[in-house]
Amino acid sequence: MKNAVITGCSSGFGKLTATTLARKGYKVWATMRDPETRNSNKKEELLAIAEEEGISIEVLELDVLSNDSVQRAIDKVISVDGKIDTLVNNAGVMFVGITEAYSMEQVQQQFDVNFFGVVRTTQAVLPHMREAKDGLIINVSSLAGRLSFPYFGVYCASKFALEAYTESIGYELAPFGIEVSINEPGPFGTGLLYSGPKEANSEVLSSYGDFKDVPPMMLKNFEGFFNSDEAIAPQTVADDITRVIESPKGERPARVVSGIDYGVNQFNEVTKPVQDSLIKDVLQMEHLMTVSQ
Repeated sequence: MKNAVITGCSSGFGKLTATTLARKGYKVWATMRDPETRNSNKKEELLAIAEEEGISIEVLELDVLSNDSVQRAIDKVISVDGKIDTLVNNAGVMFVGITEAYSMEQVQQQFDVNFFGVVRTTQAVLPHMREAKDGLIINVSSLAGRLSFPYFGVYCASKFALEAYTESIGYELAPFGIEVSINEPGPFGTGLLYSGPKEANSEVLSSYGDFKDVPPMMLKNFEGFFNSDEAIAPQTVADDITRVIESPKGERPARVVSGIDYGVNQFNEVTKPVQDSLIKDVLQMEHLMTVSQ
């Protein structure tokens, strides 16, 4: 049975992806913070679904902010299954506000979850995938990893970093038979918009005058959109991730946009030839260096 480790399964895309994959016959390790305390009800909900439907879901504690927590979780999966076929890095948080008014500690927190958290889990699974010469990593990014929006500056920066990291390791891991793909969701009503803290620097915030009220107004508008007939169900993201996992090896896309794309599909199509050309030159240089040795 193929297995998958998914981070951030207490709600949203993570929970939906966990149940979707399990219903497809995968063994899912649904990870989250504090499954025995703060998120105990989330754990019990997933386990109840698994028992009722006869599907395979194991809930495991994994805090992407902690090296030790990540390593313990991955060691547990390996000790039980002996392998990790797929890692879905879904855990994330979104800071929305006056970018200047976020403290350095808050900026670091945003990156620690959205970027360094992915690096932690990826580095923990890669030795096992390289040994198996097989594996798939899907990193959940955002349209904000390709486009910049006002008041989303810190969040966008973390997702831009994630996009660059993901694409780079994709090239590096290909010789080991490991594939890497990016999922880029548009706006969905999962609660992510409201997951970040308020800006810490009140002095800077007040100096923006009435502009400081724009981010909350934007969130209100999003809330109205999510409750409208135009909203797209978050299940779309889980379905898109599942399609990538079930695609034949060698045919998986580097990027998939889920939901409303605001032109990102076009952006990806335009930039792909430039990126491919660069990589072709790099690979040719590597070949020449190998021959000369």
